[in-house]
Amino acid sequence: MSGRWLRALFVALALAVPSSARAQDTAVRFEILSVNDSTFTFNASHVGWIAKGQNGIAVDPRRRDVLVARFRILGVRAGMAEALILGQTQKVSTDHVALVREPTPHWYTSKSFWSGLAAGIAGGFLIGRAL
Repeated sequence: MSGRWLRALFVALALAVPSSARAQDTAVRFEILSVNDSTFTFNASHVGWIAKGQNGIAVDPRRRDVLVARFRILGVRAGMAEALILGQTQKVSTDHVALVREPTPHWYTSKSFWSGLAAGIAGGFLIGRAL
């Protein structure tokens, strides 16, 4: 009986260990290609998740990523994203970069949710059989 519990505990712990630590994830950087009075454009063709309505910030990489502006994406056409500047601490230029966080996936697409559910069901079943 103790060997069975030990195996069950090992399986539960193995399933509970996260696959990667997301605490250190950072926003994705995009080079600003052109700047108008209140908008700018950047190339977003290498990612597929940039969409209208997302927010981001523009920073100056030469000054340790000091905040330059906040923006909202107006739209994406042919891989080029256009953003509206909502507020700025200095004038945005092509020397700056745009930072946008990748959206978090839905809970039902998360591997950790499904592995936790499976571990909970298996653990409940084993505990129920032992009692």
